[in-house]
Amino acid sequence: MKNVIFISPNFPTNYWQFCRELKNNGMNVLGIGDQPYDELSQELRDSLNEYFKVSSLENEDEVYRAVAFLIYKHGRIDWLESNNEYWLEHDAKLRTDFHITSGFQVSDIPRVKFKSKMKEYYEKAGIPTARYYLVETLEGCQEFIAKVGYPVVAKPDNGVGASDTWKIENEGQLEHFYEHRMPGVQYIMEEFIHAEVNSYDAIIDSQGNPIFETGNVTPFSVMDIVNNNDNSIYYIVKDLPEDTRSRGRATVKSFGVKSRFVHFEFFRLTEDQEGMGKKGDVVALEVNMRPCGGFSPDMMNYANSTNVYKIWADMIAFDKSTQPTGQHSFCAFAGRRDGKRFVMKHEDVIEKYGKNMKMVGRIPDALSGAMANEMFVACFDTQEELDSFYQNILASED
Repeated sequence: MKNVIFISPNFPTNYWQFCRELKNNGMNVLGIGDQPYDELSQELRDSLNEYFKVSSLENEDEVYRAVAFLIYKHGRIDWLESNNEYWLEHDAKLRTDFHITSGFQVSDIPRVKFKSKMKEYYEKAGIPTARYYLVETLEGCQEFIAKVGYPVVAKPDNGVGASDTWKIENEGQLEHFYEHRMPGVQYIMEEFIHAEVNSYDAIIDSQGNPIFETGNVTPFSVMDIVNNNDNSIYYIVKDLPEDTRSRGRATVKSFGVKSRFVHFEFFRLTEDQEGMGKKGDVVALEVNMRPCGGFSPDMMNYANSTNVYKIWADMIAFDKSTQPTGQHSFCAFAGRRDGKRFVMKHEDVIEKYGKNMKMVGRIPDALSGAMANEMFVACFDTQEELDSFYQNILASED
């Protein structure tokens, strides 16, 4: 029986399903988290063989001692994982410290976490990337902008999601960014790419081959959603476009990905752009070595009539999938922001789209910055139905 440590199995709230499928596959599932055991959902408790509570997952020494105790009690650990961007570096350090070889080690982190380091591996895969400048001086920023023009985007080189991302459109905004950026943080500044975000989402086996593939489209910039406190939309595609698939697979090979759930983000150009490509081309944005966030795993299930939690657990247990996929459809996420006056009230949405609806509810505060406050997840057979859903559900009285 393999021993698997799952870090933070209680958050995001849907991640207990990874633990359930591990246990169903005969794994000895050991959780480490900071929520009291009695406050864990019954489903999660039933999915764990043991749970070790720490006061804070940020306390590396305390988590280290938790792992050491579980090794003392259960023996060698075969896997340690959180499937969470926030804990990616912590996970790698624990694997390295305890010689757990099934996963990224400390030496792997720079290429998969630092946006500037990723560019080298995209280049090896033959995928264009935006020109960039690692921010040092205001004069350096001005020289870079003189080459690429406004607007530019600045963000932490090692950051999570759209956190602290700046769209800079003039000299005044540049000076404001430079004066108010977080101290001690390395920022990367990139030329602005006119595009929508298309992702490649996959579960990769130990040989670097996909055992499940899908993708999503984000028509609006997550950066703009966060910065403008706007509504949020994205959808899982009905069928993965071949150019996204080929770019995704090339990225897997270049980065040396094995035995992981991945979420790679690409730009699909909405206009011709010098140095990047023609309208419709797929070019690099960034890699994320974990599942797409929020409720995306559930949406992948709805769109593909499958169970990605099971496929991931199969990858760990058997290095292959035993889970079939079925009929495909578009799966749409619409996040509506509190305080906005929508033409369709909540009950109107349910009445009109009830037969399509898969999930309805409040979005956890920790995710609301990028995903808004109230979510509707629904499936549609055609692009026309999908577009109509978004148009109707986000129509505002303001």
